[in-house]
Formats: sequence, C-alpha cells, structure tokens
Amino acid sequence: MISWRCAAVLFDLDGVLVDSRRCIEGIWRTWAAGKGLDPEPFIRIAHGRRTSETIRTVAPGLDVGAEVAALDRLEEIETAGIHPVPGADQLLRTIPAACWAIVTSGSRRVASLRLGVVGLPVPDVFVTSEAVRAGKPAPDGYLAAAGRLGLDPADCVAVEDSPPGIAAARAAGMRVIALLTTHQDRDLAQANIRLPALTHIGISSGTSEPSVVALELSPV
Repeated sequence: MISWRCAAVLFDLDGVLVDSRRCIEGIWRTWAAGKGLDPEPFIRIAHGRRTSETIRTVAPGLDVGAEVAALDRLEEIETAGIHPVPGADQLLRTIPAACWAIVTSGSRRVASLRLGVVGLPVPDVFVTSEAVRAGKPAPDGYLAAAGRLGLDPADCVAVEDSPPGIAAARAAGMRVIALLTTHQDRDLAQANIRLPALTHIGISSGTSEPSVVALELSPV
C-alpha cells in the first residue's frame, strides 16, 4: 500500500470515472463511415484529446469546425456503450466536495450526459473543453481546475488514463495516477504511479484535517 496526501484530486472523465470507450469509438466509426474515411487513425489518438485536435492532427484538410459540430451532435445524444466504472460512485462520495474536480476534453453537455447516465455527481469545479484555450496535452485544464479550487497545482493529484492527459497534468506540476483502462502500461510511463483500475484507489479515514485528502494506492 502506498499513501499520498494532497489537497484535491482532479479526475479525467472518460476512461477514469465513466467507461465510454465503446461509445466513443462507435461515434468515430459512424462519423468516418459517412465521410468515407478509415476511422482507426482517429480512434488511435482520440482518447484524452479534444475532438478538434484529433481531427486537426489526423485530417487537417477537413473543415475542423464543421466536423467537430457533426461529432458533437452524435455525442450529445448517444448513450449506448456508456457504463459506470466500478468504485467511482463510492470514491467520489467519500472525498469532500471541495476537494475534487473533473477535467475533461469533452464538452460540458456531453460530459454532463455521461455523468447522468452512470449516476455520478457533478462537481462544483467542472472544467470542460469550452473552458480552455488549449486542450490536453496542454496544462490549461488542470491549471484552471486548481485555480478554481484556490489551490497550488503542486498540491493536487490527477487521475488519468491517456498519454495526453498525463502530459497535461505533469505540465501543470501535479502528481499523476494513471489507470490501465484504455492504454497499455508502456504508454503511461510519464505517470508517477500506474494502477490497474479505480478500485485500487482508496481514501484513508486516518486524517482529521478537513483540507487534506489521504489516498491509499494499491499497485498490483
């Protein structure tokens, strides 16, 4: 067991609190089929990135704004393939509300939909794609969340599942827990620690300090 103390835990959404991998990949396939494109290059890098940055990287010749709007319309109504991550509800309800946030590459509308589908609470600090100039791997989202919480980024821990997300949190000056839910261990080497699943994160009841979150991490 490894113990970490921090002022707040900042969670990515997809692949960390919500299992939406099949949903996301299905949406990319539907969109790509309509454009006569191979979906695999998009899917390969989509996890953890804003839609606009995925399209700009893979197919810069497309009208990024128009294609983002088309994908957003699909995401805003699709709920098939969205499932709760084991342990997410209990973990979030154990951490004081002022000590956790979500930082996601998705839009607020899509992220809220997915939280609602799996029955998870919406945090007071909820940083979505619209709130930042640059998405992951840029640190903007994590810096914004720490700022809204009134905390030094170095006092926050991020929970991520993708290389862009890990890079973003590290660039913000945070320690990072990587979950092996969407990528292989070798792809997440920048994280401070890698865990098989969210259920390997617990909260210790041994601290009486209301502004301190004591994490208990259980590597395999």
